[in-house]
Amino acid sequence: MLGKIHLLEGDLDKAIEIYKKAVEFSPENTELLTTLGLLYLQLGIYQKAFEHLGNALTYDPTNYKAILAAGSMMQTHGDFDVALTKYRVVACAVPESPPLWNNIGMCFFGKKKYVAAISCLKRANYLAPFDWKILYNLGLVHLTMQQYASAFHFLSAAISLQPKMGELYMLLAVALTNLEDPENAKRAYAEAARLDKCQPLVNLNYAVLLYKQGEKEGALAQYQEMERSVRLLRDSGSLEFDSEMVEMAQKLGAALRVGDALVWTKPVKDAKSKHRTTSTGKAAGVQQPLGSNQALGQAMSSAAAHRKLPPGAGGTSQLTRPPSLPLEPEPAVEAHPAEASAPRREKQEEDDPGVGVSSVRM
Repeated sequence: MLGKIHLLEGDLDKAIEIYKKAVEFSPENTELLTTLGLLYLQLGIYQKAFEHLGNALTYDPTNYKAILAAGSMMQTHGDFDVALTKYRVVACAVPESPPLWNNIGMCFFGKKKYVAAISCLKRANYLAPFDWKILYNLGLVHLTMQQYASAFHFLSAAISLQPKMGELYMLLAVALTNLEDPENAKRAYAEAARLDKCQPLVNLNYAVLLYKQGEKEGALAQYQEMERSVRLLRDSGSLEFDSEMVEMAQKLGAALRVGDALVWTKPVKDAKSKHRTTSTGKAAGVQQPLGSNQALGQAMSSAAAHRKLPPGAGGTSQLTRPPSLPLEPEPAVEAHPAEASAPRREKQEEDDPGVGVSSVRM
């Protein structure tokens, strides 16, 4: 109970210390082991999370909470087939779990089976119509399939439930760009830039749109703002971007005649080599923990590469790490994942801790 109080206060570190002491007194208590594993997973400490969840499954192989959490970790690291095997077991115990169907949908998304992904996500949405993370994922998948009107529908619904998240406005702007509504797309990009000042992908996509509209001064301002964001990320040691984003930034810099951007001197991982979609990431560590901004950065390079879109489009939707939802330890606790991701964003069960994408929260 003391651990739950710390969780209600948002003090994860003290909660973990309390649960660690509780596990010392009751090493075979699967509820304590599962909760402690979920807390470590939420913080991106995967080794300890896997250790405690594994211990919980050793004492109770049918513990669906631990199985769901373990599947989420495997999904985060791109082991979609193994994660789906785990989810099959959970489906027998809790067939109407929104986080379960959300994660199954994002597994299919990672396997590029988009129709199956949409079917699972819509079932999750039917079971939890007010979960913005599921709506976020639906919008992301529809963007990938170039179904921009449907993407606009789900992203608008997600924004009405989560109006303070910049990535949602950026994806909405991508959809509006492809629906040939540049004015509202500009408003959405401006709001995204206002809400998230450290996401260079927002500024890059906004700059591409302004350049195509002939507003070179505005495009240059956004390009410079993007460079500032990249420098901040580089200084913090979290500089890791999709190769397509870097290529587009270099092309735009050449078009704006600003020369080669010095901020792109650090080696960048190739998008294909890091096709370890975050499940629920970023959560996240970085995915941002379950998917983090890194997951969103890759997922949302949608508007960055215009070569795959028709004229007037904001860019392509080259998605590598779909945001999956993060795990949440207690129903009454609002979990704060360590991003990133995917974005990686997760939902918890009404009565039990569950897996949350995300993603996000890309």
